[in-house]
Amino acid sequence: MWVFRLEGDFESLDPLIPELFARGARGLEEREGAVLAYFPERVELPFPGTWEELPDEDWLAAWKRDLKPVVAGRFWVGAPWHAPEAGRIPIVIEPGMAFGTGHHETTRLALEALSQEVRPGMRVLDLGTGSGVLAIAAAKLGARVNAVDIDPIAVAAARENAAKNRVEIAVQEGSLEDVPGPFDLIAANLYAELHQAFAPRYREKLAPGGKLLATGILAERAGATRAALVEAGLRPLTEAREGEWVLEVFARP
Repeated sequence: MWVFRLEGDFESLDPLIPELFARGARGLEEREGAVLAYFPERVELPFPGTWEELPDEDWLAAWKRDLKPVVAGRFWVGAPWHAPEAGRIPIVIEPGMAFGTGHHETTRLALEALSQEVRPGMRVLDLGTGSGVLAIAAAKLGARVNAVDIDPIAVAAARENAAKNRVEIAVQEGSLEDVPGPFDLIAANLYAELHQAFAPRYREKLAPGGKLLATGILAERAGATRAALVEAGLRPLTEAREGEWVLEVFARP
């Protein structure tokens, strides 16, 4: 097992996290001013950092010991070796398969919003599904769910995680234009700039009265994102924050 050390923290290095997983990272850990990315083998990475080789058994034991389940809204999110919390809807995610284990603020914000907004029978799209955690959450609330991601590794991970959680989700490789609408709700954990670019297409893909849950937005970029969504004809409803991250809820009139 190899570990790649990047100076910084999860917040400052957030734009690099999807790339780390796409290149084979099996898990991330924040420790002493650095983020440690664990790989089964050494690979070429397009950003500065240092490599160190670790004995597999040491890393696996420490990872399983330190990785804690997450509670967000009505959901409990944990690894296969965790015991679910009574009274919560369990979601089991294999850590390291793709981005989205519930530990990042944006995922927690989205899970909390889904807890409030999803109703049985709704048609839901999870855009940029990653591990599939948001799609699984919506399906467990009784929605009919499509999930899409441009990364084939994420698509495979989402399908496997859906099977582990015994829910049916239509998962495909692609982006917003590749899925048939309309949807009653779109959950999108993306960067602010992507939300701004997608704003007109969000409106096209939403049914009248349908809602957009847009997260992955840094607070400093929330104003520009809101302006783009309003310009596209969507109506702002509510906003939630955790740390420096924002989730915006909009509706199509």
